[in-house]
Amino acid sequence: MTDTPFEIFTQTGFAPVADAFTANFFDGGELGAQFCVYQNGTLLADLKGGWADRQKQTCVTNSTLFSVYSSGKAAAALAIAYLVDQDKVGYDQLVTSFWPEFGQHGKENITVGQIMSHQAGLPAISNPNWAADDWYDWDKTCAELAGQAPLFEPGSMSGYHPNTFGFLVGEIAQRTDDRSLGQIIREEFSRDLDLDIWIGLPASEHARCAAMVKPKSPPELGEINEAKRLAFLSKASAPRGNLTKWREAEFAGSNCHATAQSLARMMQIVIDGKIDQTVFLAEDVVEKLRMPRISGQNLVLPFETTYAAGLLVNDPNYFYGPNPQTLGHSGWGGSCVFADPVTGIHGAYVMNLQNSALLGDTRPRRIIDALYECL
Repeated sequence: MTDTPFEIFTQTGFAPVADAFTANFFDGGELGAQFCVYQNGTLLADLKGGWADRQKQTCVTNSTLFSVYSSGKAAAALAIAYLVDQDKVGYDQLVTSFWPEFGQHGKENITVGQIMSHQAGLPAISNPNWAADDWYDWDKTCAELAGQAPLFEPGSMSGYHPNTFGFLVGEIAQRTDDRSLGQIIREEFSRDLDLDIWIGLPASEHARCAAMVKPKSPPELGEINEAKRLAFLSKASAPRGNLTKWREAEFAGSNCHATAQSLARMMQIVIDGKIDQTVFLAEDVVEKLRMPRISGQNLVLPFETTYAAGLLVNDPNYFYGPNPQTLGHSGWGGSCVFADPVTGIHGAYVMNLQNSALLGDTRPRRIIDALYECL
C-alpha cells in the first residue's frame, strides 16, 4: 500500500481530513478516489489517490472522471432550480401545464416539486415488455412514463425513482427550456466556470474515465415490495449494455460523470446560490430548493427519508455530517455530494471501487466526520 499515489492539499488545521482519506486506502477499501471540500467557496481540502484502472497503471489525477451514478441527481436538481430562478418553471406548477399527456391514470395533479421529491408514484417502468435497451430511446421512455399508472398514490409518500427520475426531470427541462439537462449544465454551469460535470459524456472524454469495479454483493433493500422489485431487481430496471453507449446517453438520474472538485464547487449553489462569485439562484429560490417536501419511510429505499427539491435532507439519517439542515445526495457504490448551510461547507466524494451501500457509505462518512472535527 505504500506505493499508492496520492495528491494531497489541505489548509492548515485540516490534515485529519487527509488522514481519514488515506486510511480508507490502507484499510483496503479504495482503488481510486477523490474528495474535495470548500467553505463558502474557499478550498479547504482537495484529495486524490489511488488508481483509475484495475491494473494499477494509471494514477487518479485532478482530471480523472468518475461515474457518480445518483450523486448526479444533485446536478439535475440544481439545473431545475436554475430554470425556476429564470421563471421557466415553478416547483408548484402542474406538470400537465407543459406536458399534457402526462396527466393520465390520476397523474393530472402532480407538481414539479413532487417529481423532484420522488412523490410521483413512478419509481420504475411497470410494463412487463419493457427492455433494457428501451431506456436509450428518450421519447419512448417519456411516453411510457406519461401513460403509466402510478405505483403508489402521488403525493402520499416518497418512493425513490432510481432511473425514471432522470427522464421525468429531463423532460421538464426539455419542455420548459427546449434544452436537455446535459445541455443546461454544460452551457450555464460548466462552460464559463470550467466545471467537469457531464450528463451525456462525449466520446472525446471517455479516456479520462476511471474504470468502475462493481460490488460483489447486491444492495440491502429490506422487505421486497413491487416497487422495489421493479426499480432494482427486474431485468429491465436499468439501462444495460455497451459502456460507450451508456456513457454518451443522458441518464440524468444515474450516469453523471464528474470530478469531486467540480461537484463540490457546484454544491455551493445550495449554500448561497453562487459558484465562486457568479450568482445562479436568488435567495428565495435557494430557500425553495432546500425546503423539506416529504418525510417518512421511503417505499423503495430501506430508510426513512426527507426530500427537498431533488436533494436529501440530512435528518433523519445524518449521512453527511452532524447538522440536520445539510443537504446532499449519494450514488450507487459510495459517491456523495453535500452542502451545509449552517457552516458553509460544500463537498463531494467520488471513487471507483464500489460497495453495496445504497446510502451512507462508511468511507465518505469517515472523511466527513474528520472534517467536522476540524471546524
